[in-house]
Amino acid sequence: MYGFSTRMGGSFDEVESKVRDALKAEGFGVLTEIDVQAVLKAKLGVEKRRYKILGACNPPLANQAIDAEPDIGLLLPCNVVVREQEDGAIVVSFMDPEAVLTLVDRDDIGILAREVRSRLDRVNEALGGAPISC
Repeated sequence: MYGFSTRMGGSFDEVESKVRDALKAEGFGVLTEIDVQAVLKAKLGVEKRRYKILGACNPPLANQAIDAEPDIGLLLPCNVVVREQEDGAIVVSFMDPEAVLTLVDRDDIGILAREVRSRLDRVNEALGGAPISC
């Protein structure tokens, strides 16, 4: 498994706002935002449900990771997806940093990955949705 998800009620904008607030409470900022729905409409002319990719970063932990392994930026930031399902529910999915950072195969990076995962777990719990498999 490379991620974990939760299913939520409410509007897309409400859920996205809750996600951003919960990330902030755990020390994450959103460095990047990709509105996939808008990009696919503009580039391909296709209609899709709302879908955003938020690139979340905890600066102190990212700094530690970069100091330990300069090329680790290839695996950062932690992506969080907010997407609308056909039934109107909103799914929030989190990249599992433990799964991704095992590629580095270093104990010190593993420790950082567990810390980031713990924080993302708390973000997920704060959202109060229904957990689903990725």
